[in-house]
Amino acid sequence: MLLFLKAIKLMNTSFKNKTAIVTGGSFGIGRATAIAFAQNGANVVIVDWVTDHETLNAIKAMGGNAIFIQCDVSKSEQVKAMIDQTIATYGRIDYAFNNAGIEGASAVAHECTEENWDKTIGVNLKGVWLCMKYEIAEMLKQGKGAIVNCASVAGLIGFAGLPAYVASKHGIIGLTKTSALECAKLGIRVNAVCPGAIATPMIDRITGKQKEVEAQFAALEPIGRLGQPDEVANAVIWLCSDEASFVTGNAMTVDGGWVAQ
Repeated sequence: MLLFLKAIKLMNTSFKNKTAIVTGGSFGIGRATAIAFAQNGANVVIVDWVTDHETLNAIKAMGGNAIFIQCDVSKSEQVKAMIDQTIATYGRIDYAFNNAGIEGASAVAHECTEENWDKTIGVNLKGVWLCMKYEIAEMLKQGKGAIVNCASVAGLIGFAGLPAYVASKHGIIGLTKTSALECAKLGIRVNAVCPGAIATPMIDRITGKQKEVEAQFAALEPIGRLGQPDEVANAVIWLCSDEASFVTGNAMTVDGGWVAQ
Protein backbone atom coordinates (compact mmCIF):
# COMPACT_ATOMS: atom_id res chain seq x y z
CA MET A 1 0.00 0.00 0.00
CA LEU A 2 2.76 2.46 0.94
CA LEU A 3 4.34 1.98 -2.49
CA PHE A 4 1.26 3.45 -4.13
CA LEU A 5 0.78 6.25 -1.62
CA LYS A 6 4.20 7.75 -2.33
CA ALA A 7 4.09 11.14 -4.04
CA ILE A 8 3.83 11.18 -7.82
CA LYS A 9 5.16 14.41 -9.29
CA LEU A 10 2.29 16.72 -10.06
CA MET A 11 2.02 18.12 -13.56
CA ASN A 12 1.57 21.82 -14.30
CA THR A 13 -2.14 21.27 -14.72
CA SER A 14 -5.16 20.35 -12.65
CA PHE A 15 -7.81 17.75 -13.30
CA LYS A 16 -10.01 19.12 -10.54
CA ASN A 17 -13.72 18.45 -11.13
CA LYS A 18 -12.83 16.23 -14.10
CA THR A 19 -13.51 12.51 -14.31
CA ALA A 20 -11.10 9.78 -15.35
CA ILE A 21 -11.84 6.13 -16.10
CA VAL A 22 -9.05 3.60 -15.54
CA THR A 23 -9.71 0.03 -16.64
CA GLY A 24 -7.58 -2.70 -15.13
CA GLY A 25 -7.31 -0.32 -12.20
CA SER A 26 -6.91 -2.84 -9.40
CA PHE A 27 -3.25 -3.64 -9.95
CA GLY A 28 0.05 -2.54 -11.44
CA ILE A 29 0.05 0.22 -14.04
CA GLY A 30 -3.71 0.71 -13.67
CA ARG A 31 -3.48 1.22 -9.93
CA ALA A 32 -0.59 3.67 -10.23
CA THR A 33 -2.45 5.65 -12.91
CA ALA A 34 -5.70 5.78 -10.95
CA ILE A 35 -3.80 7.17 -7.98
CA ALA A 36 -1.96 9.66 -10.19
CA PHE A 37 -5.26 10.95 -11.59
CA ALA A 38 -6.59 11.35 -8.05
CA GLN A 39 -3.42 13.18 -6.96
CA ASN A 40 -4.04 15.61 -9.81
CA GLY A 41 -7.56 16.25 -8.54
CA ALA A 42 -9.71 14.04 -10.79
CA ASN A 43 -12.66 11.93 -9.78
CA VAL A 44 -11.55 8.39 -10.61
CA VAL A 45 -13.59 5.43 -11.81
CA ILE A 46 -11.60 2.27 -11.09
CA VAL A 47 -12.71 -0.55 -13.39
CA ASP A 48 -11.65 -4.18 -13.13
CA TRP A 49 -13.11 -7.66 -13.43
CA VAL A 50 -11.37 -8.55 -10.16
CA THR A 51 -13.02 -7.15 -7.05
CA ASP A 52 -10.15 -5.55 -5.19
CA HIS A 53 -10.57 -2.30 -3.29
CA GLU A 54 -6.92 -1.53 -2.48
CA THR A 55 -6.74 1.16 -5.18
CA LEU A 56 -10.04 2.65 -4.04
CA ASN A 57 -8.93 2.64 -0.40
CA ALA A 58 -5.59 4.24 -1.29
CA ILE A 59 -7.32 7.10 -3.11
CA LYS A 60 -9.80 7.67 -0.31
CA ALA A 61 -7.01 7.57 2.29
CA MET A 62 -5.34 10.51 0.54
CA GLY A 63 -8.62 12.45 0.40
CA GLY A 64 -9.46 11.68 -3.23
CA ASN A 65 -12.78 10.86 -4.82
CA ALA A 66 -13.25 7.49 -6.51
CA ILE A 67 -15.62 4.61 -7.13
CA PHE A 68 -15.03 1.00 -8.12
CA ILE A 69 -17.03 -0.72 -10.86
CA GLN A 70 -16.64 -4.40 -11.60
CA CYS A 71 -16.65 -4.96 -15.36
CA ASP A 72 -15.44 -7.44 -17.96
CA VAL A 73 -14.40 -5.09 -20.76
CA SER A 74 -14.88 -7.82 -23.36
CA LYS A 75 -18.66 -7.76 -22.71
CA SER A 76 -20.50 -4.88 -24.39
CA GLU A 77 -23.41 -4.85 -21.94
CA GLN A 78 -21.02 -4.59 -18.99
CA VAL A 79 -19.02 -1.79 -20.60
CA LYS A 80 -22.19 0.17 -21.38
CA ALA A 81 -23.38 -0.31 -17.80
CA MET A 82 -20.01 0.90 -16.51
CA ILE A 83 -20.21 4.04 -18.63
CA ASP A 84 -23.82 4.64 -17.56
CA GLN A 85 -22.84 4.33 -13.89
CA THR A 86 -19.95 6.73 -14.41
CA ILE A 87 -22.25 9.34 -15.94
CA ALA A 88 -24.86 8.78 -13.21
CA THR A 89 -22.19 9.34 -10.54
CA TYR A 90 -20.04 12.12 -11.99
CA GLY A 91 -21.97 13.45 -14.97
CA ARG A 92 -19.10 13.40 -17.46
CA ILE A 93 -16.03 11.55 -18.76
CA ASP A 94 -12.98 13.69 -19.41
CA TYR A 95 -10.17 11.14 -19.52
CA ALA A 96 -9.91 7.42 -20.05
CA PHE A 97 -6.98 5.05 -19.66
CA ASN A 98 -8.01 1.82 -21.35
CA ASN A 99 -5.50 -0.41 -19.65
CA ALA A 100 -7.24 -3.72 -18.91
CA GLY A 101 -5.31 -6.59 -20.43
CA ILE A 102 -4.11 -10.15 -20.03
CA GLU A 103 -1.00 -11.88 -21.30
CA GLY A 104 -2.77 -15.10 -22.27
CA ALA A 105 -1.15 -18.50 -22.46
CA SER A 106 2.31 -18.91 -23.93
CA ALA A 107 2.42 -20.98 -27.13
CA VAL A 108 3.80 -20.64 -30.64
CA ALA A 109 1.29 -19.51 -33.25
CA HIS A 110 0.46 -22.95 -34.66
CA GLU A 111 -0.12 -24.33 -31.14
CA CYS A 112 -2.10 -21.36 -29.78
CA THR A 113 -5.59 -22.57 -28.89
CA GLU A 114 -8.68 -20.90 -30.28
CA GLU A 115 -9.88 -20.39 -26.72
CA ASN A 116 -6.70 -18.54 -25.76
CA TRP A 117 -6.80 -16.48 -28.96
CA ASP A 118 -10.43 -15.44 -28.45
CA LYS A 119 -9.99 -14.59 -24.77
CA THR A 120 -6.79 -12.58 -25.26
CA ILE A 121 -8.08 -10.67 -28.27
CA GLY A 122 -11.44 -10.24 -26.53
CA VAL A 123 -10.03 -8.56 -23.44
CA ASN A 124 -7.05 -6.73 -24.91
CA LEU A 125 -8.35 -5.49 -28.28
CA LYS A 126 -12.12 -5.83 -28.29
CA GLY A 127 -12.13 -4.48 -24.74
CA VAL A 128 -10.30 -1.32 -25.78
CA TRP A 129 -12.62 -0.87 -28.76
CA LEU A 130 -15.76 -1.32 -26.63
CA CYS A 131 -14.54 1.16 -24.03
CA MET A 132 -13.68 3.71 -26.70
CA LYS A 133 -17.04 3.15 -28.40
CA TYR A 134 -18.91 4.35 -25.33
CA GLU A 135 -16.32 6.82 -24.01
CA ILE A 136 -16.13 8.75 -27.27
CA ALA A 137 -19.91 8.95 -27.50
CA GLU A 138 -19.98 10.69 -24.10
CA MET A 139 -16.97 12.92 -24.82
CA LEU A 140 -18.62 14.13 -28.02
CA LYS A 141 -21.48 15.51 -25.93
CA GLN A 142 -19.07 17.84 -24.10
CA GLY A 143 -16.83 18.47 -27.11
CA LYS A 144 -13.60 17.50 -25.40
CA GLY A 145 -11.74 14.52 -24.01
CA ALA A 146 -8.52 12.57 -23.95
CA ILE A 147 -8.08 8.82 -24.25
CA VAL A 148 -4.94 6.78 -23.70
CA ASN A 149 -4.86 3.09 -24.62
CA CYS A 150 -2.34 0.71 -23.11
CA ALA A 151 -0.47 -1.11 -25.85
CA SER A 152 3.03 -2.49 -25.26
CA VAL A 153 6.43 -2.80 -26.81
CA ALA A 154 4.78 -6.00 -28.06
CA GLY A 155 2.63 -3.72 -30.18
CA LEU A 156 5.74 -2.49 -31.99
CA ILE A 157 7.88 -5.63 -32.25
CA GLY A 158 7.27 -9.36 -32.20
CA PHE A 159 7.70 -11.80 -29.30
CA ALA A 160 7.88 -15.50 -30.03
CA GLY A 161 5.41 -17.59 -28.06
CA LEU A 162 2.78 -14.87 -27.49
CA PRO A 163 0.92 -14.63 -30.83
CA ALA A 164 -2.45 -13.53 -29.46
CA TYR A 165 -0.94 -10.98 -27.07
CA VAL A 166 1.33 -9.49 -29.73
CA ALA A 167 -1.52 -9.35 -32.27
CA SER A 168 -3.80 -7.66 -29.75
CA LYS A 169 -1.22 -5.00 -28.86
CA HIS A 170 -0.41 -4.28 -32.52
CA GLY A 171 -4.16 -3.95 -33.05
CA ILE A 172 -4.48 -1.43 -30.22
CA ILE A 173 -1.95 0.84 -31.91
CA GLY A 174 -3.79 0.64 -35.22
CA LEU A 175 -7.11 1.32 -33.50
CA THR A 176 -5.58 4.25 -31.63
CA LYS A 177 -4.27 5.86 -34.82
CA THR A 178 -7.55 5.38 -36.66
CA SER A 179 -9.63 6.80 -33.81
CA ALA A 180 -7.23 9.72 -33.43
CA LEU A 181 -7.81 10.67 -37.06
CA GLU A 182 -11.57 10.30 -36.71
CA CYS A 183 -11.62 12.52 -33.60
CA ALA A 184 -8.91 15.01 -34.53
CA LYS A 185 -11.35 17.85 -35.29
CA LEU A 186 -13.88 16.86 -32.64
CA GLY A 187 -11.93 17.93 -29.56
CA ILE A 188 -10.91 14.40 -28.57
CA ARG A 189 -7.31 13.22 -28.55
CA VAL A 190 -6.44 9.51 -28.65
CA ASN A 191 -2.98 8.18 -27.87
CA ALA A 192 -1.34 5.00 -26.64
CA VAL A 193 1.48 4.10 -24.29
CA CYS A 194 3.80 1.18 -25.03
CA PRO A 195 5.36 -0.01 -21.77
CA GLY A 196 8.41 -2.22 -21.71
CA ALA A 197 9.09 -4.63 -18.86
CA ILE A 198 7.37 -3.04 -15.86
CA ALA A 199 7.44 -4.40 -12.30
CA THR A 200 3.80 -5.49 -12.11
CA PRO A 201 1.84 -8.65 -11.22
CA MET A 202 1.87 -9.55 -14.93
CA ILE A 203 5.67 -9.63 -14.98
CA ASP A 204 5.58 -11.63 -11.74
CA ARG A 205 3.40 -14.23 -13.45
CA ILE A 206 5.68 -14.37 -16.49
CA THR A 207 8.88 -14.67 -14.44
CA GLY A 208 7.42 -16.76 -11.64
CA LYS A 209 9.11 -14.22 -9.35
CA GLN A 210 12.42 -15.95 -10.08
CA LYS A 211 15.23 -13.45 -9.61
CA GLU A 212 17.31 -14.86 -12.43
CA VAL A 213 14.40 -14.55 -14.88
CA GLU A 214 13.68 -11.00 -13.67
CA ALA A 215 17.34 -10.21 -14.27
CA GLN A 216 17.02 -11.47 -17.84
CA PHE A 217 14.13 -9.07 -18.45
CA ALA A 218 16.05 -6.19 -16.85
CA ALA A 219 19.00 -6.99 -19.10
CA LEU A 220 16.79 -6.44 -22.16
CA GLU A 221 16.28 -2.84 -21.06
CA PRO A 222 19.12 -0.52 -22.16
CA ILE A 223 18.43 1.54 -19.04
CA GLY A 224 19.40 -1.55 -17.02
CA ARG A 225 16.33 -2.15 -14.87
CA LEU A 226 12.63 -2.88 -14.91
CA GLY A 227 10.30 0.10 -15.15
CA GLN A 228 7.99 1.12 -12.33
CA PRO A 229 4.20 1.48 -12.69
CA ASP A 230 4.27 5.15 -11.73
CA GLU A 231 6.67 5.87 -14.60
CA VAL A 232 3.99 4.73 -17.04
CA ALA A 233 1.32 6.56 -15.03
CA ASN A 234 3.22 9.84 -15.40
CA ALA A 235 3.24 9.40 -19.18
CA VAL A 236 -0.52 8.79 -19.19
CA ILE A 237 -1.16 11.87 -17.08
CA TRP A 238 0.90 14.00 -19.43
CA LEU A 239 -0.87 12.65 -22.53
CA CYS A 240 -4.22 13.51 -20.95
CA SER A 241 -3.13 16.98 -19.87
CA ASP A 242 -3.45 20.18 -21.86
CA GLU A 243 0.34 20.18 -22.07
CA ALA A 244 -0.09 17.46 -24.71
CA SER A 245 -2.74 19.41 -26.63
CA PHE A 246 -0.98 18.89 -29.99
CA VAL A 247 -0.33 15.18 -29.44
CA THR A 248 -2.74 12.65 -30.90
CA GLY A 249 -2.38 9.34 -32.69
CA ASN A 250 0.94 8.74 -30.95
CA ALA A 251 2.19 5.39 -29.62
CA MET A 252 4.55 6.56 -26.88
CA THR A 253 7.19 4.11 -25.72
CA VAL A 254 7.83 3.98 -21.99
CA ASP A 255 10.32 1.17 -22.26
CA GLY A 256 13.77 2.12 -21.03
CA GLY A 257 15.00 2.19 -24.62
CA TRP A 258 13.94 -1.39 -25.50
CA VAL A 259 12.69 -0.76 -29.05
CA ALA A 260 15.45 1.77 -29.77
CA GLN A 261 17.97 -1.06 -29.99
